[in-house]
Amino acid sequence: MTPALRTPAEQAAWLARNAVDSLPAGGLERKLAEAERERRPLRVKLGIDPTAPDIHLGFTVVLGKLREFQDLGHTVVLIVGDYTARVGDPSGRSATRPVLSGEQIDANAASFQAQALKVLDAERLEVRRNGEWLDMPMEELFRLVRTTTVARILERDDFAKRYAAHAPISILELLYPLLQGYDSVAVRADVELGGTDQKFNLLLGRDVQTAYGLPEQAILTMPILPGVDGERKMSKSYGNYVGVTEPPEQIYGKTLRLPDAALGEWYALLLGEPLADGANPREAKRALARALVARFHDAGAAATAEQAFDRVHVEHRPPAEMPAVALAANGDGLVHLPALLADAFGVSRSEARRSLEQGGVKLDGEALAAEPLDRPLELLDGRVLQLGKRRFARLTRV
Repeated sequence: MTPALRTPAEQAAWLARNAVDSLPAGGLERKLAEAERERRPLRVKLGIDPTAPDIHLGFTVVLGKLREFQDLGHTVVLIVGDYTARVGDPSGRSATRPVLSGEQIDANAASFQAQALKVLDAERLEVRRNGEWLDMPMEELFRLVRTTTVARILERDDFAKRYAAHAPISILELLYPLLQGYDSVAVRADVELGGTDQKFNLLLGRDVQTAYGLPEQAILTMPILPGVDGERKMSKSYGNYVGVTEPPEQIYGKTLRLPDAALGEWYALLLGEPLADGANPREAKRALARALVARFHDAGAAATAEQAFDRVHVEHRPPAEMPAVALAANGDGLVHLPALLADAFGVSRSEARRSLEQGGVKLDGEALAAEPLDRPLELLDGRVLQLGKRRFARLTRV
């Protein structure tokens, strides 16, 4: 809940309390004071490139900060980078990003925008696509690129490392920070937010605004949430993410995989509160998992997800609900197990064989031997097939 904050100084201190950078010093307070004098809301910008269709918990850290600005009466300008996504943000990258098709970008953008409303207030939200202004004449592009130098762009840590290692850097990637800066010109941003990996781009945006005769934006950078592996930043490409639209059971189960060492960061960044001294890690993870499921679903779903988790992982019983998979036998009435596992769980047949050899496949809770690979349909009908710890299917005769 937003506290009662009377002065711009109090508001600036509260908004910056869990940020990494608030630049320039005193800049946010001055912007808030200016908005108060002029009786207008600040325009608070976040740019998102729709390179994936789903929002994960890492995105909600900065979205939550945007919501705090909204709760103080300001306008969030969410820029969906349908144009910059064609370039690919090089932030934190050691290689050139793959190029997405226009259709993929449009589909991702629609999904991302809908999911952002799980955190943001639609009444104080302006959504723009930077294709509106970046599809510019060459003369305007020339004006933009004159605002900085190659040396300035190569100051970026990721560019500097790639340049030193003789790794490819495309001209388009060099343009990316300028295009992001021009977004701030187009929407007349007062404040821009981003992760710590965006600091260079956000600061360059101030330079671009100055070149176009506009007041410079203040910037806030937010910490980057570690993934469920507790090591690398949360990312779909690393497979260590929790999506906000995932089923309650998946959000709950993935959260419980978090290493104890990362619990404090998750509490601070996702719940906005410290992890209690001496807290039992197991119970703290359960409380965190319940809170996250309740936030993106509801309290009832959180309770059900916890019960479902305990049924499988504590009581060692199959889940109450699971998909049904039809058995397909050959002419001898035998079912080929690798083919069955591939159909049931979407794995390759070679992966299915490896799981059988490693004892990772169970039938009604008992490990299946690796041989024979063909089993009578009658012995499988109506039973529960399990792959690993979390995937189950009920086998049924066609």
